[in-house]
Amino acid sequence: MASYRQRMRAAGLRPVQIWAPDSRAPDFAEKCRAQARAVAASDPAGDEIMRFVASVYEWPEP
Repeated sequence: MASYRQRMRAAGLRPVQIWAPDSRAPDFAEKCRAQARAVAASDPAGDEIMRFVASVYEWPEP
């Protein structure tokens, strides 16, 4: 791993750690829905965004 990191740094890259929500959490889908509704309510293009989301993803039944 050390040699890999050394090669990456030599190529001008650096490591970055990203924390993301746990998609396995029981309330994950509801949090996504709530955030999507918040975007739709506050963004003039919100309805268009929600139509796009609905067209590309079929929400599972709770």
